[in-house]
Amino acid sequence: MAITKRGKTWYTRFTAPNGQRVFKSCKTESKTEAQEFEDTLKAELWRVFKLGEKPRRSFKEAVITYISNAQIRDSTRVSHLSNIAILDEWFGASMLNQIDRASIDKFKIDRLNEGVTGATVNRQLEVLRAILNFCRDEMEWIESFPKIKMFKEKTKRIRFLSKTESEALLAPGVLNEHTRDMAIFSLATGLRESNVTGLKWENTDIRRKLAFVDPEDAKGGRLIRVPLNTSAISVLRKQLGKHDVYVFTFRGKPVKKAGTKAWRDALKKLGIDNFRWHDLRHTWASWHVQNGTSLQELQELGGWSSYEMVLRYAHLDSDHLRQSANNVDNVIGCATGAKSVQQELQTKKMG
Repeated sequence: MAITKRGKTWYTRFTAPNGQRVFKSCKTESKTEAQEFEDTLKAELWRVFKLGEKPRRSFKEAVITYISNAQIRDSTRVSHLSNIAILDEWFGASMLNQIDRASIDKFKIDRLNEGVTGATVNRQLEVLRAILNFCRDEMEWIESFPKIKMFKEKTKRIRFLSKTESEALLAPGVLNEHTRDMAIFSLATGLRESNVTGLKWENTDIRRKLAFVDPEDAKGGRLIRVPLNTSAISVLRKQLGKHDVYVFTFRGKPVKKAGTKAWRDALKKLGIDNFRWHDLRHTWASWHVQNGTSLQELQELGGWSSYEMVLRYAHLDSDHLRQSANNVDNVIGCATGAKSVQQELQTKKMG
């Protein structure tokens, strides 16, 4: 059936190759444009049902579906949605199969020309990649998409507390009680700030010495099992009876943020510079590595999704590298007649 006009708008009505009846607005008052819309739609449905191609989906449809179904953590929702809005400005008129390497590269260059930093563009590209991954893996709308290359960023800073700084910060009376308890718990578990303030009793098991971070609250999107050491258990026991749902409270209400002005004032008073609440996690990781925890074990304890994330702490573990460097000494010694460090030490002991 030909296109028909209702009021000012043209509509198309026809039978698709699979026998399904199609009735759709052409969203135009122009007969020529309406005919082009119908021809395009018929051709697309023919490719889908006769050639087995996937139906074409728009980026706007992808964004709406992603926001409705993807698990976006509350702590990053605002920035996530802000980045989605920017991406929609650039790719909103595109179909998913039109988002190619050239269009992504143009987005990157144009954003830089607008004065946006490479790091900010990277955050937006990460969201774009998450949307396209969702469309490929969850919705099966696309078979693949171009590899998205990020701008190089400076190595992220690692600031951790020294033994002296930690003793000064955790001394009684320096921090108010609930902040001190959360700081100790953070140093004992390595949990992120949002996972500490949002910790619920239902996600703790004092008897089994375990805590859990649900996938929707974890940065990596998967369940994290957190072993609780003596320090962590001690903090939990102090909170018993204060609230029915949440572990950490202040004046009977759940704590929303740990790194408050009082926290910053305490750091300033002690002369602990360039230190954020998140650096407690860096401190926890650094202390682990310095005391013999392997990077593989650290990755599991910290819930990092990739091994690359824990490599930033590798330089703190020099002892095992020094020991490994000595492994070739014996071979060199045999070739040159020189004694290895181990052999020298053994000779001195025997002497």
